[in-house]
Amino acid sequence: MADHVMPHEPAVRAWLARSRFDLEDIEDVIQEAYCRLASLDAVEHISRPGAYFFSVARNLAVRRLKRARVVPIDTVAEIESYRDDERPSPEQEADDRRNQTRLRALIEELPERCRRIVKMRKLEDRTQREIAAVMCMSEGMVEKELHKGVQTILRAWAEADTRSAEQMQRIAMAKGERG
Repeated sequence: MADHVMPHEPAVRAWLARSRFDLEDIEDVIQEAYCRLASLDAVEHISRPGAYFFSVARNLAVRRLKRARVVPIDTVAEIESYRDDERPSPEQEADDRRNQTRLRALIEELPERCRRIVKMRKLEDRTQREIAAVMCMSEGMVEKELHKGVQTILRAWAEADTRSAEQMQRIAMAKGERG
């Protein structure tokens, strides 16, 4: 524990302080986290001790806040949103899938040659040299078509974002007039 967990204590303390815990509560959470870790029968399953320590402390902090009489809701939300691993949240994964679908649709709208080049470079990760050989054209032409395709996609993406923002603004204004 001394080698793998204790070096993370200052970071956990700082995080708890940023989460608006007072010094006494921070001490209690840290001590209880150490007790929980010390009471484990085995530790071989813990591949990332620092992340595990953060997770235990976070869970204890959330329980403490939920037991308190008056808790600022943003404090609970902030602590519950802390993730102890590097995986994206389910919301981020869903957003990434939507963006990927949107990007593929924009690629499909490109002219044939441009579309093939963008797909080979951006989706299949082929080099410009490989694409030039497959398409029987110079690398310079591949670069030009790729640039044109990417610029077209970026423009279309920005225009769609602008339209969406304008539509959201109109909806908000209409709700404001009714409410």
